[in-house]
Amino acid sequence: MSSKGIRIEGLRKRYGTGDTAVDALKGVDMHVDPGEVVGLIGPSGSGKSTLLKCLGAVIDPTGGRMTLGDEVIYDDRWNVRDLRALRRDKIGFVFQAPYLIPFLDVTDNVALLPMLAGVANAQARAKALELLVALDVQHRAQAMPSQLSGGEQQRVAIARGLVNRPPVILADEPTAPLDSERAMAVIRILNDMARKFETAIIVVTHDEKIIPTFKRIYHIRDGMTHEEAGEGRAFN
Repeated sequence: MSSKGIRIEGLRKRYGTGDTAVDALKGVDMHVDPGEVVGLIGPSGSGKSTLLKCLGAVIDPTGGRMTLGDEVIYDDRWNVRDLRALRRDKIGFVFQAPYLIPFLDVTDNVALLPMLAGVANAQARAKALELLVALDVQHRAQAMPSQLSGGEQQRVAIARGLVNRPPVILADEPTAPLDSERAMAVIRILNDMARKFETAIIVVTHDEKIIPTFKRIYHIRDGMTHEEAGEGRAFN
């Protein structure tokens, strides 16, 4: 396995204490290499959301180890001082809803994160436009979110997730609101972007349409993960 990407070892999360404690994660092991898109599937209440929040440094795990690239970011405690900077610079997020800022145009929606990280406005917009070109939505660069189709909005959301070149992207049900054609287009884009930018991508999904596209799948049930080979079916 490559030393890059993301690796999780024995990750645990307990909510509450004493008799009312609930072990949402019971020792999760998982790895995703650069350039790889991996599926994470499981029933409601299985721990998917908790795992994603731990990986995204949104909540604190209870124990275990997480390595991002060559850096151990969590080892029974956070080894990173600024979790907000970690989320901004090292982890990209793509959600079921695009969550674009309605009063900013497409370019500024994508450029906002690097601007917040201190990148000069012109440079941030240039980075945004580069991604919009890669995602074939550059012709909408000056449009407002309300003027975009659902597929275009999701492409812009993917551009925003990639703009700081994070080593990891967490995609939470990114195809749920889309029809089959647009869903497959989004998964094709995620695979293309993973290879182009050497990004490790985890896709949480219930979408039966896209599950056959994964070469590796992690099933999560009762707070434990089980890895299996996927079909890795070519896109139609």
